[in-house]
Amino acid sequence: MSNDDTPRFEPYEHPAGGWGSLKAVAAALRQARIPIAGAQALARQNKPGGFACVSCAWAKPAQPHAAEFCENGAKATAWELTDQRAGPAFFSSHTLTELETWSDHDLEAAGRLTVPMRWDARTDRYVETGWDEAFEAIGQALRAVPPQARDGVVFYASGRASLEASYMYQLLARRYGTNNLPDSSNMCHESTSVALPQTLGVPVGTVTLDDFEHTDAIFFFGQNVGVSSPRMLHQLQAARRERDIPIVTFNPLKERGLVSFANPQSPLQMLTPATTDISTQYHQLRIGGDIAAITGLCLALLQADDEARARGEARRIDTAFIAEHTHGFAAFEAYLRACRWEDIERESGLARAALESAAAVFARARSVICVYGMGLTQHRHGVLNVQMVSNLLLMGGHVGRPGAGICPVRGHSNVQGQRTVGITEKPELAPLDQLKKLYGFEPPRGKGLDTVGACEAIRDGRLHAFIGLGGNFLRAVPETALVEAGWRRLPLTVQVATKLNRSHVVHGQAAYLLPCLGRIEIDRQRGVPQTVSVEDSTGFMHASDGVAEPAAATLRSEPAIVAALAQAVLGPDPGVPWAEWSADYAKVRDAIEATWPDVFRAFNERFRTPGGFHRPIPARQREWKTPTGKANFIVPDRPPADAGAQPSDPAVLRLMTVRSDDQFNTTVYTLDDRFRGIYGTRRVLLMNRADIERLGLAEGMQVVAETAVDDGVRREVGGLRVTPFDIPPGCAAGYYPECNPLLPLWHHAEGSHVPAAKSIPIRVRPLPASLP
Repeated sequence: MSNDDTPRFEPYEHPAGGWGSLKAVAAALRQARIPIAGAQALARQNKPGGFACVSCAWAKPAQPHAAEFCENGAKATAWELTDQRAGPAFFSSHTLTELETWSDHDLEAAGRLTVPMRWDARTDRYVETGWDEAFEAIGQALRAVPPQARDGVVFYASGRASLEASYMYQLLARRYGTNNLPDSSNMCHESTSVALPQTLGVPVGTVTLDDFEHTDAIFFFGQNVGVSSPRMLHQLQAARRERDIPIVTFNPLKERGLVSFANPQSPLQMLTPATTDISTQYHQLRIGGDIAAITGLCLALLQADDEARARGEARRIDTAFIAEHTHGFAAFEAYLRACRWEDIERESGLARAALESAAAVFARARSVICVYGMGLTQHRHGVLNVQMVSNLLLMGGHVGRPGAGICPVRGHSNVQGQRTVGITEKPELAPLDQLKKLYGFEPPRGKGLDTVGACEAIRDGRLHAFIGLGGNFLRAVPETALVEAGWRRLPLTVQVATKLNRSHVVHGQAAYLLPCLGRIEIDRQRGVPQTVSVEDSTGFMHASDGVAEPAAATLRSEPAIVAALAQAVLGPDPGVPWAEWSADYAKVRDAIEATWPDVFRAFNERFRTPGGFHRPIPARQREWKTPTGKANFIVPDRPPADAGAQPSDPAVLRLMTVRSDDQFNTTVYTLDDRFRGIYGTRRVLLMNRADIERLGLAEGMQVVAETAVDDGVRREVGGLRVTPFDIPPGCAAGYYPECNPLLPLWHHAEGSHVPAAKSIPIRVRPLPASLP
């Protein structure tokens, strides 16, 4: 791992996992200076009696592997357990103006926050304050906001907060008088939460780990398993090696985890050249070409069915399932038959023969799993992207049978769970009547601000305060320059955090940092260790127990901080036992069960079940909780030629933002990206060689990327190094969050408001110093 100023570019041809992964884990433990303590913690990661990973949300098996963690999960653990501290002495040495010049990596590398801090305008430093003083000042500021103006306060939640803390947090916001509860789901998988209720009647996926043992084919769309959910490679490797299951991938970039894998826990694969080829077909579609590609799959399937029927052979689509369980197929069929292959090929960037080959795999399979990630959801048509995957599965009857279903892969470790326990800006998704019954108050009924709405309010100076339960909101959101300018004008910013980030050093006119325990640390309340819970990507609820001593005795847990904030903000609140909840999290789980008895039945009795307990997913039993009472085919409102994958101006490229393998969300562990062969820098623009030549650029040239829209706002990111890469013509890739300044606030998914970070139109020009 390197963080020097000498970038290196060396193509990486090795599999995901293997010795590269082991070396990276060892280096992460050394960098955090916890080689022994870190290894001891990793032995209990994602296991019964241990802690749920603070990184990805992939499922935790009932019978875990000896090492039930991946390279990125190990880095996240080491990053949290570091022996570095950012306490009062650190802040006395650095003004916030200075810290603003630090990189994301260097800010977090300063170490764990240890005491509550407030910004001192006179010295431009964070200075230590007592917990009681901080809560009283925050409470006084929020109480001063008139009830009719409390929609000017935002309660943001990142995806790491536990079910217990999240439930308390949403209740605090609603008791205060607002549904302003944006969260990280708004930035990534809200397209799923909008799309699937319309098609399948559920807001989450239908696949469990067991389904991977029974599937006949797996299709990937816009998901980078090697970086986003590496533990899934165990299921993929088993499918390939033990049952020769085909895996068909659609991704603009060839990601190493979907090409080949060497299992670090396999002596054979570690001591020999043996690896597992993951994808049996890999289709590098054009950025934004997903609707066209999936339309091509569906059309090829329909035409293959026509030919089979003419020959008197078995049908290629499940007509019995379609007739009994679905609505709208006739209209969807008519849409498909009106599509032209030349439009599909042009917009997807894939040949008809390639799509027909993939469709043939789909047609032969009795049970198909479709896996997707933010490569589908973070587009202008992200909701429709997801619904096209659903359409494809419904054509084959691949929902509600073993080994089949739709599998959205969530990134953050409890982002799905937060939504389950009420973190939502949409009042129709929150159990407001039940909250009223349980706690004796009238919850607000108006729609709250989502992430885009909160950014607009910050930009326009319409907020009184921003409260953040974890995360790095300012760095994660679009329209960086305008939102950051508005952020500085906020009357109050409050951040509950474990480490320093840019959302802290850029601050409101009054600012507080409240340091919390990490999930890996033992959480003792009144001397009794507490347990929290999380929900994984497949809808299973798990217990999580801290295993390490806290970084400082002065830290408080997230539930304790939320409870203290509630008491300071709301005053005497006889309807809610905040103090009891903060002392005993089992009582919070009882409250969660009382609010959602069908989902959390016998919560305290069941959440320690190895592998967790599963929330009800009616679509798995072919019960369709939709207005039609059936699963719905969704007919696109535009032909593939109008989906916008191919820019009309040949000088405009489609940019997708990506993460490196040394990164989790906005947390950057090092400047390396081993899988892409990039070391010591993140200031790169990955381009097709033909585009580099066509645009008059050269490898290594320093360029400026500017957003190719004319809306009166200039957006650009400079100092990017032109780097040839295996990416389709007309496409480019750059790192998140460095490229966020290029993303307009209005450039988001229709219907879900997820920022469309995977398809930003850009132009590229050389920096003056790079001109010949």
